[in-house]
Amino acid sequence: MLPVERRAELLDLYSAYAACLDDGRFGEWPDLFVEDCHYRVVPRENYDHDLPLSTMELHGTGMLRDRVYGVESTLFHAPYYQRHIIGIPRILDYSDDEIAVEANYLVIRTKRDQPSEVFNAGRYLDTVVTTQQGLKFRQKFCVFDSELIPNSLIYPI
Repeated sequence: MLPVERRAELLDLYSAYAACLDDGRFGEWPDLFVEDCHYRVVPRENYDHDLPLSTMELHGTGMLRDRVYGVESTLFHAPYYQRHIIGIPRILDYSDDEIAVEANYLVIRTKRDQPSEVFNAGRYLDTVVTTQQGLKFRQKFCVFDSELIPNSLIYPI
């Protein structure tokens, strides 16, 4: 069983992840990952059938930072707020320096002039590693349940 202190660190990482995105602090998002990370947003059907097509796939924090630059500086869209609701992470496997984690998520989107709506629902399949700065994501796969994302995917899931 994962030690209680380590589990608390893991919960802190997921809480920091949600707060960073929900507060619109996108510039801090890449700091939650190790340099050689892999971030993927993929429909469940493609993931389950091991198909390569993803809605978004980024390798390394350089690509994450480039995505943040796009969100903050070049993409034009009607602004909206996100609210992440993340279930209690389930430990699939662990060692001293790596934890395999699955956690359900729900992202609510609220446009300023419209009621809130479910934007995306699915599960995170993550690999979390120990670094000198604490736990960070090496892999974050956002496997969403539907085949479609309404409109377009601007902000990270």
